[in-house]
Amino acid sequence: MLLAAALLIEAAAGYPDALFRAISHPVVWIGNLIGWLDRRLNRDGAAPALRRAAGVAALVLALAAAVLPALALQFLAFAVLPRLLALLLLAVLASTLLAQRSLYTHVRAVAEGLEQGGLEGGRAAVAHIVGRNPQMLDAPGVARAAIESLAENFSDGVVAPAFWCGALGLPGIAAYKAANTADSMIGHRTPRHAAFGWAAARFDDVVNLPASRLSALWLTLAALILPGGTPLAAIRTVARDAAKHRSPNAGWPEAAMAGALGLRLNGPRVYGATRVDDAWMGDGNAEAGAADIRRALALYRTACAIQLAAAVELAFILPG
Repeated sequence: MLLAAALLIEAAAGYPDALFRAISHPVVWIGNLIGWLDRRLNRDGAAPALRRAAGVAALVLALAAAVLPALALQFLAFAVLPRLLALLLLAVLASTLLAQRSLYTHVRAVAEGLEQGGLEGGRAAVAHIVGRNPQMLDAPGVARAAIESLAENFSDGVVAPAFWCGALGLPGIAAYKAANTADSMIGHRTPRHAAFGWAAARFDDVVNLPASRLSALWLTLAALILPGGTPLAAIRTVARDAAKHRSPNAGWPEAAMAGALGLRLNGPRVYGATRVDDAWMGDGNAEAGAADIRRALALYRTACAIQLAAAVELAFILPG
């Protein structure tokens, strides 16, 4: 019931701008802690083994900072409040760690940017959701980047937190967001973070593994429902191409999205000034446009609805 309620609340309200202006966001809080730990524990010139050990300590501290308050809140809610009211409070708190609505809004902005502002409008909008250099993207590249970001963030911004919320309640979703934030901040193969961020990167790979497979399933089922979707192509593309991605998890939703929409995604791209020769996924059209972004958003909405339906069914099977 907690997961279903959290998904419904976040889909309906998102995270209000006024609340963000007043108190920021829980992910920002944990990000500030991780940044502080990086500055204090990640010593330039230290031996790689020491920096790796410091990174393990930083990850443990970040997880503890997220999980312990969540455990306390969950215990107190059930100890003090009637059960339904406690579940509602915890669902409101858990909803702040989901990203269904904000992901849709940011990706839709790329379609609108291309439609209303052409290439420069698309580049400006996509710069908010991808790490690659938008100035190196043509219009199809902008559209593909938006669709790829939608697929990958469906897994780690929607399905993964939902999975851990369903499995472990508020502490589970809090732990996942701390791990994912740590990976996004320090889990990079740069001279500064290759050793220090090792634990964060490996742990994030592990906790995202079930959700990446589940997100591919939701997208494939959505293709079965959505007019024009190609679920069999989604299955074939996942089976053939998912493992080609340099991430052990991101390839699953991206391959499912490519097959379901008849697109060709991923492929070579530029981060900053560095070209990365990633493999292509799918056999479809690489010349994507704003209309394809909107098709991807329709598939995404359907997949989110399928996940919600599964959460509601789970609530009836396992009350509470």
